[in-house]
Amino acid sequence: MIMRPSREVGIVGYGAYVPRYRLPAEEVGRIWGGGQAGYPVREKSVPGLDEDTTTMAIEAARNALRRAGIAADELRAVWVGTESKTYAVKPTGTIVAEALGATPHTQAADWEFACKAGTEALQAAIGLVGSEMVRYALIAGVDAAQGRPGDALEFTAGAGGAAYILGPREESLAYCEGSLSYVTDTPDFFRRAHERYPSHGGRFTGEPAYFRHIERAATQLMQELGRKPADYATCVLHQPNSKFPARAGKALGFTAEQLAAGMLVSDIGNCYAGSSLIGLSAALDRARPGDRILLVSFGSGAGSDAFSFVVTEAIEERRNRAPLTWDYVRRRHPIDYGTYVRYRQKLRMH
Repeated sequence: MIMRPSREVGIVGYGAYVPRYRLPAEEVGRIWGGGQAGYPVREKSVPGLDEDTTTMAIEAARNALRRAGIAADELRAVWVGTESKTYAVKPTGTIVAEALGATPHTQAADWEFACKAGTEALQAAIGLVGSEMVRYALIAGVDAAQGRPGDALEFTAGAGGAAYILGPREESLAYCEGSLSYVTDTPDFFRRAHERYPSHGGRFTGEPAYFRHIERAATQLMQELGRKPADYATCVLHQPNSKFPARAGKALGFTAEQLAAGMLVSDIGNCYAGSSLIGLSAALDRARPGDRILLVSFGSGAGSDAFSFVVTEAIEERRNRAPLTWDYVRRRHPIDYGTYVRYRQKLRMH
């Protein structure tokens, strides 16, 4: 079940991006009510009027290139995973590749699998580099998620993303020991064509969706690698809210300290395809050589990708070549609900 490429592959560069605007959960509660039992996050990130998944992917990718220390025209694949594409029919990958200077001799595409679209691309890029078809491939997981006004998702649907450049293990700042996927047809969350907002199954999105897939993917990967929770410095799980990853992590045997380094959801909300990848970037920002990091994504529909990474000595020098993830998280500018409605174009004029 475990997947390993023929050539060992690792992360040679990474970068994140989070918009500066924040909508406090209390502000959503002020308009729509709720919050008597507490809020699922403190606040969420909101894109500005000139920001979308394409611009966020470009910023994250530029940071990844800075850390990798390679030229953009060395990239032979630029893949973007998202569920909130800028265009319905036009790839985001080509725009990002052009902005970076990676065109024309590169492969570009968009990936889709709800919130695990980014790790879907990550796994494929490991295979592409591992097969020696290419030396470097860039992937990004980004989203500018929308929740229906008044819906529970409006408290948590945030924006942001992260990008990773995959290359040979000997050049990596963290190499992949192995990965594994666990997928079933579980329709917990979906959006039909022409519908603006997604639908979800309420509590059904937890069990049998999120917890079943996260826990089984993580458990199976650790078993096949001969690892246990104590072997990992950090565990990064998909973060739809603050309670789900805490509960799943505890069930798997991880401590609150092991989960803390990659836990950003209370500060920026659920960034969907960017959620677990932003968590990984935050974990790498604090990692030390020799640390193991377990990454487990979740995408509604449903499935999870699990990865085991080992941090190398290169992390110490490359980490400070670009802004840290928490640099973006801390540069917050609170907005009110009216400004949020304007920025997210929730008031339809036609």
